[in-house]
Amino acid sequence: MKLLIVGATGTLGRQIVRCALNEGYEVRCLIRSYSRASFLKEWGAELIGGNLCKPKTLLPALEGVDAVIDAATARPTDSLSIKQVDWEGKVSLIQALVAKGVERFIFFSFLNAEKYPQVPLLEIKRCTELFIAESGLKYTILKPCGFLQGLIGQYAVPILDKQAVWVPGQGTAIAYMDTQDIAKFAVRSISVPETENQR
Repeated sequence: MKLLIVGATGTLGRQIVRCALNEGYEVRCLIRSYSRASFLKEWGAELIGGNLCKPKTLLPALEGVDAVIDAATARPTDSLSIKQVDWEGKVSLIQALVAKGVERFIFFSFLNAEKYPQVPLLEIKRCTELFIAESGLKYTILKPCGFLQGLIGQYAVPILDKQAVWVPGQGTAIAYMDTQDIAKFAVRSISVPETENQR
C-alpha cells in the first residue's frame, strides 16, 4: 500500500514517515523544499514537490496513492496564513483525494476544538472536520493532545537556564503525548476498519 504523507518534515510528520516505513508501507512525502526533506529520502521515502496552497501540484502527488495522512498545519513563522494552509489548502487536498479516488484519509485536528470557536485555528479545524465528513471519503480524524517533544524547548531549556517559564491555564492538568505514539495510532488506523469515518 502506498501512502502520501503531507507535513512530513514537521514534528509529527517525520515520526509518521518513520513509522510507516518501519511497518512496510511505500511512503511518498509531499514537500515544499527538497533541501529540508533530504533526511526523508535517506530513510527510504519518495519525495515529490508540492504545496497545499498550489492545488495543481496535488493531483500528480496522489498518483497511485492508496491513503493519505495529513500532518500539515500553518506555523507562526510561515509566510502563509492559517486560512490559506489549514482551510483553503485542506479543501483543495480533500477535493483532490475525492477526484483521485483515494481510499483512506487520516486527518489531525485538535482535542475539544469545537469548544473554542474564538480561536481561529481551532475553528478552522472544526470546519475542516465537517467538510471531511461530508466529502464521501473514508476518513479518520485524530485529535491528539499536546506534543511531549514541545516540552523540551518550552520548559526544560528555560528551566535549565534559570529563566522564567509561562504555564498555560489556571492550574489545570495538561496532557502530553509522544509524537512517536501519535504516529503509531495514525499508521495503524489505516488498516483498522473500525476507525473509518470516526473522530
